[in-house]
Order: sequence, then structure tokens, then C-alpha cells
Amino acid sequence: MTSSDNLFVTIRDGDFEGIGELSPATGSAWTAASGKRQLEGFVERWGNDPDFLSPHVNYLRMVEAEIDPPAMAALDVALWDLLAKRAGLPLYRLLGLPLPSEPTSVTIGINPPEVTLERVPDILRRTGAKCLKIKLGSPDGREHDRAHFLAAAEAAAPFNAALRVDANGGWTVDETNEMIPWLAERGVEYVEQPLPKGAEADLPHVFENRKLPIFVDESCRTSHDIPGFAHCTDGVNLKLMKCGGITEALRIVGTARAFGLQTMIGCMSEASIAIAAGATIGALFDYIDLDSHLNLNPDPASGAPIVDGVVIPTDAPGHGAHLNVAQ
Repeated sequence: MTSSDNLFVTIRDGDFEGIGELSPATGSAWTAASGKRQLEGFVERWGNDPDFLSPHVNYLRMVEAEIDPPAMAALDVALWDLLAKRAGLPLYRLLGLPLPSEPTSVTIGINPPEVTLERVPDILRRTGAKCLKIKLGSPDGREHDRAHFLAAAEAAAPFNAALRVDANGGWTVDETNEMIPWLAERGVEYVEQPLPKGAEADLPHVFENRKLPIFVDESCRTSHDIPGFAHCTDGVNLKLMKCGGITEALRIVGTARAFGLQTMIGCMSEASIAIAAGATIGALFDYIDLDSHLNLNPDPASGAPIVDGVVIPTDAPGHGAHLNVAQ
């Protein structure tokens, strides 16, 4: 992606203001414009209700109103931010969590090998990240995937970066069973979403003899999806924009843990507002992929610094992020 049209949502209660963010998913019908219209109608309907400041109440109302998940996330995050500011606490402490300690991945997209060799050192040097997520699933086939991966691995070696792979649903069952052993031999930690969304019935055919942990991403939007594939995956990757915010993210984590699954949190094209919100619950995850704000030029917000490879929420009340200039 070369750009993203995002929507920032504020909610005020006396002297306190919470802020959230909508970032549409790539290739979806969810947009900032549609989310704005939906939220304006929702606030007109419920804004004067005594329970309007409850994230849990409003999440259920937004589900019933069929509001786009990224728009749900924007209001949900703003409400959690507001509640923590009213309490005078960082949001992670309001939720009873410690600071995250797992390093974030930074992502290299599908490129020709010569471009990959140039971009990977720049990404790792600029961010100080300790983990590299390599996008595979090229429409040009598995040989392109292998060449791109080898270039990324070569470029990342001087930085001692851990290697992770996201196939973005770009492989068939046979290709997955061919690629995973090849990647395992080259030190990859896990493979994310090898099969397309909608092909969950085929997951057992790649899960049984897997050489690496398999995580689902697009196949899991809410906690209700997890029971259908819990027996044939190692973990789930949630995104605030995909599930509708922190409220449902907590339910996904609880459901995943109940099924013995690992957890990961990722992102779309969020600025530091939504990234900071994700970082506040970062301690709940085995793997973290909160790097989109590091790719923005410029990031219109601040408050989600990367410290020794870890995206850390600040100790300011709320999620700790703010817009640099009023939009």
C-alpha cells in the first residue's frame, strides 16, 4: 500500500477526551467514509444513553447495528482511552496487565530479490527491530517466494533478526506441505495464514505433519470463529481493526487460551493511536506484529515508541498516544 485513509474518533466527558482510530483493511469494503457515517448514526441513536461510556455495552450494540469492524474499533478504543484517563491510569494498568516484553516484528512485503536485499537492512536499522516478518504467497509462484525469502534472510543475518513468515493465504495444501519443511530448515519461527480464508476445512491436511507452528489470521475475525478450527491450528492472530477493538480482542485471547492456542496481535495500516491501543494489551500475546506506524511518513500521532525492539505504551493516562496536529 502507498497510502491509507484513516479516521480518528474522539469522545469527551468533561475535562477528559478519549481517542481511537479506524484503519480500513486492504481490499475490503470498509472505508473511513463509511465508518464515519455509521458512527455518526450510532452516536445519534445512543449518545445520550446512561451506558454510552461502557465499551462492553457499546460493542454489543455495534455488532447488532452491523457497524464495520474498524469503525467499531475506533469507538471502542476511544472509550477505553477515556475510561483510563478518568481513572488517572495507563490503560494497561487499568486492565491489570504488565508492560509487554515480546519484540514486535517488522514486515518486508513481496518484492524482487534485489529490492528485498536493499530494503531489509534499511527497515531493521531504522527501527531497531529484532524480528522480521517476510511476506510470501507471491502470485509469481513458489520459486519467487524462495528467492524473496533467501534474499530477506541474507539481508537480515547481520542483524541477528528472528525470521517469521506470513503467506497471506497464498498457498494451496500441496504448496504449504512443500514450503513449511523448507522454511523450517532455514530457521523460521512460524507460518501465518498459509491457506486462503474459506479453506479452513483443509487445515487438517497441513496441520497433522507440520514442521512449524501455524497461525491463522484472515480465518479468525472474532472469538466465535475459533472453535471451528482450534483442533487444526497452533494459534490465532487478532487485529483490532478486524475484530472491532479491545473489548473483542480480550474475548479472542480468552477463547484461544481456553483451547490451548497461542496468540498474536497484528495491525493494518494504523498510526500510533491504534498501535498504542494494541500495545496496552501486548502482555497477553506470544507474538507481536505492531509495526505499521513505523512505516508512515509522517505518522500523524505519537505515543507508541519502540524500545529495544518492543513497542511500549507510555505511562500517561489512557493508551498514551495523541495526534501531533489536529486533523
